[in-house]
Amino acid sequence: MKLLVLNGPNLNLLGTREPETYGSATLADLERALKSTFPQVTFSFFQSNHEGALIDKLHETQNNALQGVIFNPGAYTHTSIALRDAIAGIKVPVIEVHISNIHARESFRHHSLLAPVCAGQLCGLGLSGYFSAASYFAFQEEWTENLDTPQ
Repeated sequence: MKLLVLNGPNLNLLGTREPETYGSATLADLERALKSTFPQVTFSFFQSNHEGALIDKLHETQNNALQGVIFNPGAYTHTSIALRDAIAGIKVPVIEVHISNIHARESFRHHSLLAPVCAGQLCGLGLSGYFSAASYFAFQEEWTENLDTPQ
């Protein structure tokens, strides 16, 4: 299982930016925790404050034999048609993740342009949202088999 964890603008400031909203853990802390929690998964991590770099990374998933992308697009969630088109243009499933509950914040954050082309959206769970998304990808086949197996 190979997953890309993609983080957008300002997520490089985790641990120092608005800790009352985003917590005190850093992006490096999150990466270490994901690797130790899911040793069966090969993770690659990428963060950029630049929309084009995020689009390029999404396009690269077609050639990397990835099973999924965990994507926190930050504020681009609400503004980027280009990221929406990039997600729609790839076959690799993407789960949109937000640390805060975007629906409980300012009204301009309530709408995601990306959610309709993503496999799912997790928000308001803190960094646990990343772990929930990784669990979905890592155990999806196992869970599906268990649900399909008559008892």
